Amino acid sequence: MRQVVISATGVFTPPEVITNAELVEAYNAYADAQNEQFAEEIASGERTPMEHSSEDFIFKASGIERRHVMDKVGVLDPEIMHPQLRQRDDDEPGIMTEMALEAARNALQRAGRRPDEVDAVICAASNHERAYPAIAIEIQEALGIQGFGFDMNVACSSATFGIQAAADMIRSGSANCILMVNPEICSGHLEWRDRDCHFIFGDVCTAVVLEEKSQATAKGQFEILSTRCLTQFSNNIRNNNGFLRRTRPDGVCDRRDMQFMQNGRQVFKQVVPIVSDMVVSHCEQEGIDPAKLNRMWLHQANKSMNDFIGRKVLGRVPKPDEQPNILQEYANTSSAGSIIAFSQNSDDLPKDAIGIICSFGAGYSVGNVIVRKLD
Repeated sequence: MRQVVISATGVFTPPEVITNAELVEAYNAYADAQNEQFAEEIASGERTPMEHSSEDFIFKASGIERRHVMDKVGVLDPEIMHPQLRQRDDDEPGIMTEMALEAARNALQRAGRRPDEVDAVICAASNHERAYPAIAIEIQEALGIQGFGFDMNVACSSATFGIQAAADMIRSGSANCILMVNPEICSGHLEWRDRDCHFIFGDVCTAVVLEEKSQATAKGQFEILSTRCLTQFSNNIRNNNGFLRRTRPDGVCDRRDMQFMQNGRQVFKQVVPIVSDMVVSHCEQEGIDPAKLNRMWLHQANKSMNDFIGRKVLGRVPKPDEQPNILQEYANTSSAGSIIAFSQNSDDLPKDAIGIICSFGAGYSVGNVIVRKLD
């Protein structure tokens, strides 16, 4: 069977940043306005007043300090509280394609590959701006790539599932070089008016170039030793609409479940053992001692969750360089989080170092990619 390598990665980071302080100020202004508007119902006990958020609450709950977004103004306006992403004309690139191009070009340059040397494009993301035509085909056209493209969605595990799909195609011989991109506009499906989750997400795009090992030429390649995917249905993380927001004539969203919803305590309780057990068993099946992993690039959802998984897998508290954290800068960027961590924290590893890229999220879904540094 042919061997597969990750030859390069790329990251597009939106220039606009929202700090926790800015987010708290906007959210509390919205909460005060709501409490004033419904003062009589609150006084009569018919309605519960909205609590204030705080920087301390956000950091303790998540480890997040700031997030990058495609539109800052709309999110921080107490009368809007969502990004204002303009409607694109049919003859101009969509916002996901726009985000993907910079990450893709950066990854291709690092891989030493021209677009005409790429056989396929996979756009793997938790939310897509339209049903069809596929975003991947639009990215393919914009880059001048021949071959084929398709979209896929496994929520926060989309990138690792995308890597497995690409690796399987390369192993089988149906492709030699595949570009896998993750344009995540998480700000578009977050409910910024909900104290329990208003701080969670940010926007970003990552790109990964995968190639048949004998044809790859870039420095710093990682050979894919093994991949694993797992899904188990749960309603504890759900989004019933995403970009297709159903609204009343006044523009207000009718249903809370049209945006991101999460039962955080249940997710923590159920997902942590699923992920920990899967990482350990996957390593052991491949003859790898999980306690000797050189690095774990985990999904960047919640620092406490990642710390717990790290302790379960390694049997001790991970050192910072063994389990890099990018949450403080990017917040949760869904499927792109583990790829950002990998992209920014892999060049320093020595030859033959072994690590695991692991993502997990709604579904539930878990994806593992065990890799070895080649040079």
